[in-house]
Amino acid sequence: MNDGARFAGNLDTVDRPRPNGRPAWHSSAVGNPALHDRGGATYAALDLGTNNCRLLVARPAGEGFRVIDAFSRIVRLGEGVSASGRLSDAAMGRAVDALAVCRNKMRNRGVTRARLIATEACRMAENCDEFCSQVRERAGLELEIVDRETEAALAATGCTPLIDPDADGVILFDIGGGSSELVRLGRPQAARRGPPRPHIKSWASLPVGVVTLAERHGGVQVTRDLFEIMVEEIADHVGRFAAEHGNGIDGLHLLGTSGTVTTIAGVHLELPRYDRRRVDGCWMNDTEVTTVVERLMAMSYEDRAANPCIGTDRADLVLAGCAILEAIRRAFPCQRLRVADRGLREGILIDLMRSDGVWGQEVA
Repeated sequence: MNDGARFAGNLDTVDRPRPNGRPAWHSSAVGNPALHDRGGATYAALDLGTNNCRLLVARPAGEGFRVIDAFSRIVRLGEGVSASGRLSDAAMGRAVDALAVCRNKMRNRGVTRARLIATEACRMAENCDEFCSQVRERAGLELEIVDRETEAALAATGCTPLIDPDADGVILFDIGGGSSELVRLGRPQAARRGPPRPHIKSWASLPVGVVTLAERHGGVQVTRDLFEIMVEEIADHVGRFAAEHGNGIDGLHLLGTSGTVTTIAGVHLELPRYDRRRVDGCWMNDTEVTTVVERLMAMSYEDRAANPCIGTDRADLVLAGCAILEAIRRAFPCQRLRVADRGLREGILIDLMRSDGVWGQEVA
């Protein structure tokens, strides 16, 4: 697994290609522990998914890190790719524009160490190389296309701090735009310093996410019959994982990271606007989750779009996400769900800082 990326070159020249073809930030297996010794390390984690482009910039602080900048934009890079096998010109343009914003933020924050990953849309697209060339030329960034196992491991690393210490473990799920990951985690491995390490017992990646499911079945007008069809489609995938790894779940809880579960939490809390501080770490019981899903099912598309925790960007996707969640809940009938507004990016930051020795020899 590639352990990170590093800054290479003068940021003032980032807008034009370099003589050696190397962009401003690129995936690299070469770390630089001396950065921490100088006290000047600033880290960045970028996650370009099927639906979103997201960036976190952070510096080490205590036993974790402090976020100093962030960016998130829905770009729908994977729009139509499940049917055509290709990234559209419009989708690539939206993504490159968002990545250029990320580049500028990294430049302005003096990022010294970064990892820039892309996931399912790029894994699926036959013109992924063409897209990566556009990103390199127009945004000065080199994307690392990660496999599904890496994606699951990074999500686990980012979310492990939210596992209830009294639980035997969790079923972690990450509902993405083009794929969804399931991870069974045991109790975190003890750490003297720094965030706990995940104890991954098993994992699976489902070849479906909110974008692909909504494109296949529709996301604007979703009847109960259509919702059940979507649930049953996902249940076939989830059931295979549950059959092998779903035993002994009495001491487990669900841990969800995705726009779907954060939206459900925001609606449950009746937030006048989305507030990460209230959503991240929020607990919901089984009845509360069911109540919100029923409420969303009863809403029209216009009502969903008007909700401040959903908006027009997610109004046609949220019920597809709820269908994936429902299939997971049926396969793993845990009574509690913890919501995580964290995941891949936080996992990247933890891995980068740990590889640089930020927290020393933290494992007991």
